[in-house]
Amino acid sequence: MRADTAIIAKAEHWLVSIKDEEMKSSIQQMLKSEDQSELIDAFYKDLEFGTGGLRGVMGAGSNRMNDYTVGKATQGLCNYLLKQFPDQEIAIAISRDSRTNSHRFARKVADIATANGIKVYFSEEVRPTPMLSYAIRYYGCKSGVMLTASHNPKEYNGYKAYWEDGAQVVAPHDKAIIAEVNAIQSFDEIKTTARPELIHVIDESFDRSYLQHILDLRMDPQVIHRQSGISIIFSAIHGTTGRIVPEALQLCGFENIHTVAEQNEPDGNFPTVHSPNPEEAAAMSMALELAKKKNAHLIMACDPDGDRVGAAALNRRGEYALLNGNQTAALLTWYLLKSRKEKGNLPSNGFVVSTIVTSELILAIASGFGVKAYETLTGFKHIAALIREKEGKEVFLGGGEESYGYMPADFVRDKDAIASCTVLAEAAAWAKDRDMTLFDLLDQIYLQFGLYREHLISITKKGKTGAEEIQAIMHKLREQMPKEILGQKVVQVVDVQGGTDTDHSKGTVKKLDLSPSNVLQFYLADGTKVSARPSGTEPKIKFYISVKASVGSLDDIAAKEATLQSTIKAISAYLHEQL
Repeated sequence: MRADTAIIAKAEHWLVSIKDEEMKSSIQQMLKSEDQSELIDAFYKDLEFGTGGLRGVMGAGSNRMNDYTVGKATQGLCNYLLKQFPDQEIAIAISRDSRTNSHRFARKVADIATANGIKVYFSEEVRPTPMLSYAIRYYGCKSGVMLTASHNPKEYNGYKAYWEDGAQVVAPHDKAIIAEVNAIQSFDEIKTTARPELIHVIDESFDRSYLQHILDLRMDPQVIHRQSGISIIFSAIHGTTGRIVPEALQLCGFENIHTVAEQNEPDGNFPTVHSPNPEEAAAMSMALELAKKKNAHLIMACDPDGDRVGAAALNRRGEYALLNGNQTAALLTWYLLKSRKEKGNLPSNGFVVSTIVTSELILAIASGFGVKAYETLTGFKHIAALIREKEGKEVFLGGGEESYGYMPADFVRDKDAIASCTVLAEAAAWAKDRDMTLFDLLDQIYLQFGLYREHLISITKKGKTGAEEIQAIMHKLREQMPKEILGQKVVQVVDVQGGTDTDHSKGTVKKLDLSPSNVLQFYLADGTKVSARPSGTEPKIKFYISVKASVGSLDDIAAKEATLQSTIKAISAYLHEQL
C-alpha cells in the first residue's frame, strides 16, 4: 500500500521540524518502505480527544504518542488556560501510570507548563487516575493531566486532560483545546524553557487526605469489624495500585489481604499478562489461582491507572467466577442505596448515574429505592458533567458503567477503583455476615428487581482502513435499519448521533437530551436492547446486547438465565452474519 501525497508531505514536514534523530530515522524508514501501511497509520490524522482523551500507540508520527504530540497537546492546553484565566495564578496537577514513557511524558508536560508560567503539582511516584482527579480540587488547580492508556496493551500510552472540577474535559473546553492545538503550526511554538521553581512535588500528606475520604465512605464499620478476617485477594496487574489499595482496605478495617506478589510492582511491560485489562479473564488468572490457595471470599484487580476494577467470588456452584462490569455496578448501587436507607440518610433529591450501554438493572434498583436515575453517554466525563449540572439541586449517590468503572462518591470526578474496592469489600463482608457470597447477593437483587443479562461483542479494526470500515458499518446500520431481529420486531430506535428516539409502536419521534454521539440502539418487542457504537479510545466497534426476564424464585433464576443466554448467543450470531 502506498501513501498519498498529503501523508508523504506531512511526514517530510516532520523530518525537517523535529530534532529527535531516532524518530527521524524511523520516519525515513517508513518513507522508503515498499508497503507504506505503517506510514499511513502514523500520519493520516492527528491524535484527537475521545472519551478517554489522547491515546495511541507510541512511536513516530502525528497519530502516535511521542514527545512532539504530547508537547503540542500541552502547549495547546496551556494557551487555552492562559486565555481562560487571564491575570490569575494558574496551577495544574500531573500524574502518570506505570507505562513505558509515562514518566518521560509527564516530565515533558511539567516542563512545558512551567515554561508558560503555570505552577505544577507533580507526582514523582506513580499515582492512580482518581488521585489525579482529587489532586486538582485539593490543590485548587485549573486543570490536570494524567499520562496513561488505561487498560490498553503495552504499546499504547495516553494523555487525559482534566478541568478545574476534577473531571475530564468536555464541551466546549475539549473542542476549544483541540482548536488551540491545531493552531500550532510549528514545533518551535512549543515553549520548552522549564522553570523548576514552579514545580511542587505531591507528597504523602496528600495521600492521607485522599485516604480519609475513602475511610469516610464506610457504611457499616460494625460489619467490617465482625468480618475483618475475610480473605481478600488483590492484584495491581503491574500498575499504580499495588500500595494504595491494600492500604485503603487495611485502613477501613480489613485484616486478611493477600496480594499477587508477581504483579505488585509497577512495570510498563506487564510481563505476566497479554493485556493489563481486568475485564479479561486471563488478566485475573494469577489472582484466581491465589484465591484457591487462600480460600478467598473476594478477588479484585485494577487496571494500570487504577480507575477500573475487576472482581470475582464463589458462585452458586462453589466455583470462582468473574463478575462482569454490569454485575459489579449493580452490587455497588444496591449496597450504597440500601445502606443509606437503613441509616435514614437517603436523600429525597438523590440520584444515581449510568450510561446508555450499561445494564438497565441500575435503573430498576434506583426506582425500587425511590431514587432518580439518569443515563449519559459512555465515558465518566459525561457522568461528571451531570454531577456538575445537578450540583446544589440534587445529591449524587453513585455512578457506574459496564466497562468496570464506578464512582461511589463525588470527591473524585472520574471512575475510582480504589474507592470501589473498599465499598465492594464492605458489600462482600455484609454478605458474608449473612452467610452469602456476592453471587448469592446478586440472586437476591434479581428476585427483587428482575434478572438482567448483558453481552459485549468487541471487534477490532486497526489503522486508517479499520476506521473506515467501522464508519461503513455504522452507515449501513443507519441506511438499512433492521425492522426485526430473529423474529422480534424492532419497536424503538434511538439514534444518538441524529438526536432522535423513534417509537414505532406509538408512531412518535422525540428529541434526545444527549449530545450527539455515534451510537445506535434497537429495542425489540420482548425487551431486548442491542446497541452499536465505535469505541472512543480503541480501534474497535462494540455491540452491546441486553436481555431481561422476571423471576419468582431462586430455582427460577438458573432456568431463566439459560434462556437469556440462548437469546444472547442467537443475537450474537445474527450480528456476526450482518457484518
